[in-house]
Amino acid sequence: MSDDTIRLVTIGRIIRRRWRLLTILALVGALVGYGTSLLFPPRYTTSASVLLPGAWEERALLTQVEIATSSVVVDRAAATLHWTGVSGRELRDQVSANAADGNIIEISGTADTPERAQQLSDQVAQQFVAFAARIAGDNTDPKAAARIAGDNTDPKAATPVEALRQMVVQTSRRITELADAADPGKTVESGQTRTELENLRTSLEEGMKKLDEADLATNKAGMVVMGSAARPVGEAPPTRMQLIVGGALLFFLLAVIGHLTAARMSRRLRTEPEIAAALGSPLLGTVDVPGEGPARRPEGRGPRARIRRLLGVDIRWDVPTPQASGDEASRQIRYRRVCARLRDQLPAPRRLLVVVPDGDEIARRAAGQLVASAESDPLLRVVGVSVSQPLVPDRDNESGALVVVSAGSWTAGELAGIAEACADAEHEVVGIVLAGTVRARPTRSASQLPDAATPALALNNNATGGSG
Repeated sequence: MSDDTIRLVTIGRIIRRRWRLLTILALVGALVGYGTSLLFPPRYTTSASVLLPGAWEERALLTQVEIATSSVVVDRAAATLHWTGVSGRELRDQVSANAADGNIIEISGTADTPERAQQLSDQVAQQFVAFAARIAGDNTDPKAAARIAGDNTDPKAATPVEALRQMVVQTSRRITELADAADPGKTVESGQTRTELENLRTSLEEGMKKLDEADLATNKAGMVVMGSAARPVGEAPPTRMQLIVGGALLFFLLAVIGHLTAARMSRRLRTEPEIAAALGSPLLGTVDVPGEGPARRPEGRGPRARIRRLLGVDIRWDVPTPQASGDEASRQIRYRRVCARLRDQLPAPRRLLVVVPDGDEIARRAAGQLVASAESDPLLRVVGVSVSQPLVPDRDNESGALVVVSAGSWTAGELAGIAEACADAEHEVVGIVLAGTVRARPTRSASQLPDAATPALALNNNATGGSG
């Protein structure tokens, strides 16, 4: 796993073999999300729209957005609302604005009730319109400047400007008449009169041009609040349900990532060269053991062991699903080949200890089958050795040790401890057998089974424990 690419099948194996633990952690995450929602009261958000008449550049719109959320506007809104214990500084964090399409500024207000959110948005919009009119030099009534779209305005408000334009048109026409009546070309005085009249016409046109520009600026200052803000009907995100679902999903993902990280950082040996190097002995071969469900860790006793079984963490998830194998006869061939290599390895027939680490159920079953396949040549005896405090029986009738382990179960230090325990008991490690699980296929008929396919011997655990 430490060198494998993380694939979907790996994540699927985690979910399938650790679903109890993942479910409990997801429930814990949901409770954490619910507790978080209790610490933060529900919030409601609504928006009021302000229309800016005329042509506006993007930079000018951004300036108006900054003005809408400025301290002056928000402080005036807070003074008008008169909310107990709420100052303008606190309201600044609850007000936001952005420029939308069509020269519209959206002013959003957030509060703990729908009514307050609506009042806040409306009041900030009105104060923004009034303040913008004041900046532009608009001397009209701020309440009139903050009029609601759709209200009927006084048609006489624009009468002075229109009357002035009409007077300018009439004056220009009168100048033309006077110029025509000046009898052009006959006297010097008449030529001077026509020149003065043309200069007067030019001055009037320039004055009207400046008046139009001033009127455009006045129109820009005449912002309009486009109706009252809608009263919100739902909470602003994150809602309580979003916090609950988010907490459950976060804890679930953290649990999966934790499993993958632990597998990446695992120091358990998985390849044949690594295991052979840790034990300091050659590998005699690999044998298969029919799988009996997912590999489990040592049972143990006490409350912690019961909790591990309840959560399902006693089942190893990082062991790949066993591959399909041949029938019993083909598996027996592997055992006989290992026994043949073992006989070739020994200079003379002798008794050997088959050392199996405690808790390695796969290796224990493989060792029993190996003893049955070897029959009495060589004579094998199985012993279990604790990896935490390895102790191998002293040399008696046996003179050598055969270590049987499964891949991905033990670290280099643990296997080196077993090798040192064998050396301390004056047993030479003559070889290593690597055991793996496979999915068993239907066996052949009894007449086709070899004579060596006898039941595995029971494990002798009299030599476990102690220190060495």
